[in-house]
Amino acid sequence: MIKSMTGYGKGVGSTESINVIVEIRSLNSKQLDINLRLPQNLKFKEIELRNAVGSVLKRGKVDVSILVEQSTAESASVLNLEMAKHYFYELEQLAAVTGQNSIDYIPIIVKMPDVFIAKTSEISDDDVAVIVQSLNDAITGVDAFREKEGAVLEKDIKSRVETILVLLDSVDKFENQRIVNIKERIKNNVSKFVKDPETDKNRLEQEIIYYIEKLDITEEKVRLLNNCNYFLETLNNSTSSGKKLGFISQEIGREINTLGSKANDSNLQKIVVLMKDELEKIKEQLFNIL
Repeated sequence: MIKSMTGYGKGVGSTESINVIVEIRSLNSKQLDINLRLPQNLKFKEIELRNAVGSVLKRGKVDVSILVEQSTAESASVLNLEMAKHYFYELEQLAAVTGQNSIDYIPIIVKMPDVFIAKTSEISDDDVAVIVQSLNDAITGVDAFREKEGAVLEKDIKSRVETILVLLDSVDKFENQRIVNIKERIKNNVSKFVKDPETDKNRLEQEIIYYIEKLDITEEKVRLLNNCNYFLETLNNSTSSGKKLGFISQEIGREINTLGSKANDSNLQKIVVLMKDELEKIKEQLFNIL
């Protein structure tokens, strides 16, 4: 089972004094990067809240927003009378200069900065418990979202690996003719060299053996098959392993590249190109896997 790094979750809760809304969004990232926004009076819980997020979500760029709204009059914002008076006198002076003495200043003043001051009240243990529970609900939502997205990615990636395996099986029907063509080409070239009195027969034989061995693709086919099977096995593990799958895909790519460099046949080169195309699409998907 694999999980996507993209996800969204929301948790809500309330007590007699507060209403809580927690939202979490996550995107791709090589490491865990948590951006946590929370009220000032909850700062003492920041490390605990970060650890709760990180212990489940593991990787990704994670934005966490914790909004706490006070639901009682005791915690409502209060009028900063001195600041309001300051704005009133300033506006009176402006009105005197402009001759606009009939203006009602109150609607203007209440919108000015720092006229109302939010109270910073102590947060109770019950409030903290509800906030933590809302956060956990949001984390659970993100995790469920990631699992759902991961199932879609897994289906796509698995089908592409299976396509590479099908293409690998198709190599055999071209390989026999490829060997015949190579032998014929070597035979014709050798016959020209043999007629040359300056040719070192032992050296020529060594070169031919080296050339034939260099063109043999049996090991590459076996390793490519094993790597693809290992990839599918890892894909089916109970835990999501995006980094590990990335490493295996690199090994698959090396075998495909070696197969292409040794192919020396147009039909096999076409197969290699199709394999590379599938592998590139797999790698693109792996960037979003946890």
